Amino acid sequence: MLLSVADVLAMPVVRAGQPRVVGGGPLDRPVRWVHVSELPDVAKLLVGRELILTTGQALAGSDAATVAYLESLAVAGVSGLVIELGTYVRELSPVVAETADRVGLPIVALHRVVRFVEVTEAVHRVIVADQYAELEFARTVHETFTALSVRRASLAEIVKTAAGMLDASVVLEDLAHRVLALTARHTGTSALLEHWETTSRLLPDTDPNVVPVGPHTQRWGRLILRSSRVPTARARTVLERAAQTLTLHRMIERDRFGLHRQAQTGLIDDMVNGRLTDERDAVALAAALGLARRARYVPLAVDVAAAAETDPVAQQRRTAALLDAALHGVALAKATALAAPDHGNRVTIVLGVSRSGDLDNALTAICSAMLAEIRRVAGVERAVIGAGGESDSLLDTARELAQAAHVAEVALSLDPSVPRPFYRSGDVRLRGLLSLIRDEPGVQRFAETELSALLRHDIRNATDLARTLRQFLDLAGNKTELAKRLNISRPTLYDRLSRIERILDVDLDNGETRTSLHTALLIRDLVAAPEPR
Repeated sequence: MLLSVADVLAMPVVRAGQPRVVGGGPLDRPVRWVHVSELPDVAKLLVGRELILTTGQALAGSDAATVAYLESLAVAGVSGLVIELGTYVRELSPVVAETADRVGLPIVALHRVVRFVEVTEAVHRVIVADQYAELEFARTVHETFTALSVRRASLAEIVKTAAGMLDASVVLEDLAHRVLALTARHTGTSALLEHWETTSRLLPDTDPNVVPVGPHTQRWGRLILRSSRVPTARARTVLERAAQTLTLHRMIERDRFGLHRQAQTGLIDDMVNGRLTDERDAVALAAALGLARRARYVPLAVDVAAAAETDPVAQQRRTAALLDAALHGVALAKATALAAPDHGNRVTIVLGVSRSGDLDNALTAICSAMLAEIRRVAGVERAVIGAGGESDSLLDTARELAQAAHVAEVALSLDPSVPRPFYRSGDVRLRGLLSLIRDEPGVQRFAETELSALLRHDIRNATDLARTLRQFLDLAGNKTELAKRLNISRPTLYDRLSRIERILDVDLDNGETRTSLHTALLIRDLVAAPEPR
């Protein structure tokens, strides 16, 4: 940051000369260098923003020569003229002040002798130190953002680094004025984002605190500094270097999720993992990404059975397609949501539903629209949606996404012949509990002990008694209905059930036995079911 004329006059070495301003207006002009000269035509040697020190030899002639001299300095862009009285002029002619005011050239008279060399040394020492500090700052900025580029830092980290360097709030938005990432300094997130779209639209690209992001012909966002305290030169250095890093990040990640999706994913992750704990800030950030305020929030998870993908890039594209399809379905149902990929073929969603109307009816319409869009994604064989409980708290809803994901995982193993638009925890019941512990060796041993004899019999004799047992238990022991479903006579059914009892050494009329066998069959289904990809 350059010194001003006022800063130079405030230095002790200059104050010793008892300076007095003769005329020429404000003293806030920046001083690039200090030059000592007695030449009347010195202006042709200058490039602008110099402070001229003189003993007044060029002012000792006629008034016309004095006016011409001062006018030439003003045309050259001189920051100011300091005249030491006594050697050539004892006092300044009135024409000096008049001309200074007319051309806007600050003129200062020194009433005591000072050593000009001491003035130039003092000023140049500060100027050089400032220039060195600016060079060091620029080097630090370059090295910091280069390191972020090399390790492919996230949007949020790049923005946070810029805000930290400037100690001011920085916001990254897309061309629709949706906030992709931000770091709030000296204010709250909710306060920073209040009426953000309106505030942002009033900031033109020519504003010094606004830097476009993206290649020149393909701008995709803006980096905005929300502070007036940061020196403009440093602010531009940091913002422009951050914008370059963000542009490179986007080029590298072009085959991954869009920036808006990444921002939603980051917000959900921050809420789930407790990095974001203020409800107002969470709501403000979510609103900036399109989630309606003053809504009922519902955690959803979509689990998909799909053809296996061995190509990671193809799998990534499918996950992106699932995200887009899910959010397109939400939009078709005139609702709003945040969505994030979980792992493989799972998508978690924070849904915003209107407070008016029946929630189940709204969920049915929204989930039906989502499933219709998701089934259009290439490779999808089946899709289910798990839902958690509604809440007025966005943070509480995000924490319940794990429960919704558990419900969806279990629902994917249920009979697909009776599809539902969504499943709640009450729809999965025992199967949901068993899915949590299915990988425990003790649980697997229990199922094997209960069923192994029957399964071995089916293998050795090419029978299907395990299927008969499953349907018997599903129908709660209703033999008449079971005979109809299997399309066999009742005596044939009784014979099959009798054989099952002998093979397993059990009594199928015993309620505890039925529960135990049914549990074992559910465990076997869950263990055999493929993990969501």
